[in-house]
Amino acid sequence: MVVGAGQAGLSAAYHLQRRGLVPAGPSEAGAGRPAVAGRAAGTYIVLDAEEGPGGAWRHRWKSLLMATVNGISDLPGIPQPAVDPAEASSSFLTRYFGGYEHDLGLAIERPVKVQSVSREDADPAGRLKITTSRGEWSARAVINATGTWTRPFWPIYPGQASFRGRQLHVADYVSAEEFRGLHVIVVGGGISAVGLLDEISQVTGTSWFTRREPVWREAAFDRQAGHYAVALVEERVRQGLPPQSVVSVTGLIRTPALRAAAERGVLDRQPMFTAIEPDGVRLADGGFLAAGVILWATGFRAELDHLAPLHLRGPGGGIAMDGTRVAAEPRVHLVGYGPSSSTIGANRAGRAAVAGILTLLAGSG
Repeated sequence: MVVGAGQAGLSAAYHLQRRGLVPAGPSEAGAGRPAVAGRAAGTYIVLDAEEGPGGAWRHRWKSLLMATVNGISDLPGIPQPAVDPAEASSSFLTRYFGGYEHDLGLAIERPVKVQSVSREDADPAGRLKITTSRGEWSARAVINATGTWTRPFWPIYPGQASFRGRQLHVADYVSAEEFRGLHVIVVGGGISAVGLLDEISQVTGTSWFTRREPVWREAAFDRQAGHYAVALVEERVRQGLPPQSVVSVTGLIRTPALRAAAERGVLDRQPMFTAIEPDGVRLADGGFLAAGVILWATGFRAELDHLAPLHLRGPGGGIAMDGTRVAAEPRVHLVGYGPSSSTIGANRAGRAAVAGILTLLAGSG
């Protein structure tokens, strides 16, 4: 079974189908009987919580165009259609993913929210029970591809609840126009933070705050640099530590748009404020900055709560991994997690997870 139908989930489904697995039969979960995926290692099913194709891309802000979005890798087997740089990434990628699912006839059921994954019994080669919003499924193995979009990270700061303006996370961002006339504080040191700083500063005043001095990358981000970055993230998850984002390793790249923003003074970063007050924030030097909006561009965490019954997390706070396989539970693979959170990494992870699971199932009979 695959949980999630974003880039990583679709890659896994493609490789399952390519290796000869066929869609599971009609769901019996609603009839009070668990539906079965993976019977005789011959079937698969993808459960997706979204109303339609596209994964997290369905929810990206409309101003994130294909011209400005980070590089999107082709899904395996079918290249992207011609891209209009001026089209919103949300509409283009939703259409691309939907066409991909249709053309390959992938076995995707939606909307199905997976609530928990647990062991059916104490047999380490036994089956897993998947409890969902539409009943129960039973599977011999699970490829988890739930991503991070549903788990925005909100830091906690003194006085946060007293703020009379608006606070939102980038997951809730729609358009810079809604902030016109208000001073906007953007918090965060990643790609989304600097991209939205540039966009919002075109219509109103902004200030930028980060916990650490941002690291800018002047050299080109080539294949060797990418492999190095992924290797560092892989080492963390191998040790059972929470994964860092790849950009935390690579640094920020000065695109022409960001160079122009820097020249306008938009990227003059300030150290984190010490408290939030009703009408603004208390600065590190004791001063006060009035603001009407605080936009938290503070990243996301992996959506793994439904795996809690398996007790996969270790003392380091993360899940120890061996490639895509959970070291403590070989029936579970995580794709789109840690080093495979990029689109190109998700494709490779989908292939690796399928290979690992089929080897496991072949050995267990």
